[in-house]
Amino acid sequence: MQTSEDRTGHPEGLVESMLEGVGPRLRELRQRRQMKLSDVATATGFSVSTLSRLESGNRRPTLDLLIPLALIYRVALDDVVGAPPTGDPRIHPKPIRKHGRVYLPLTGPVAPVQAFKVVLPPRRDGKPAKQAVHGGYEWIYVLSGSVDLALGSEVTTLVAGDAAEFDTRQPHSITGSGESASEILTLFSPQGEQLHIRDA
Repeated sequence: MQTSEDRTGHPEGLVESMLEGVGPRLRELRQRRQMKLSDVATATGFSVSTLSRLESGNRRPTLDLLIPLALIYRVALDDVVGAPPTGDPRIHPKPIRKHGRVYLPLTGPVAPVQAFKVVLPPRRDGKPAKQAVHGGYEWIYVLSGSVDLALGSEVTTLVAGDAAEFDTRQPHSITGSGESASEILTLFSPQGEQLHIRDA
């Protein structure tokens, strides 16, 4: 018979305890990404019933299932299984390149607000950028260069040291406006991070 001490102190008990928490963590990660089970099923190729049983704890998690889910939710596998913290508060960002831009994550993948340093390419032509719309707010701070912040038909040019915040339910875009690359800091809501970076 396994005691409560075994559950917390013995390696086998620790593993079982970690596995029991996988389902709720998967559900939380999916909801934080504002994804439906059907969305995850389409992205991974797993059936909705398999995903549902994983989240409810009726399907034992395996690496074949957890690794693709960790990639979809953009978290480390340790975060999915609830591995004990290492005590290291540092973040080890990996650049994400999308359409000529470089996004450098400055927050952990499960933070409620995602912070990025973004390198914008120099102005290339006079064509207006495609504008996005999503829930939440966005905040930007220009580190170097200059950028054009378009909110609907209004365009504001920001230079190094300028900051701006805006309601992202209105059409918006941010583009480099100078002859050289520009750098900004930006805070995204989960919806904004998904739209601008993951699904761009």
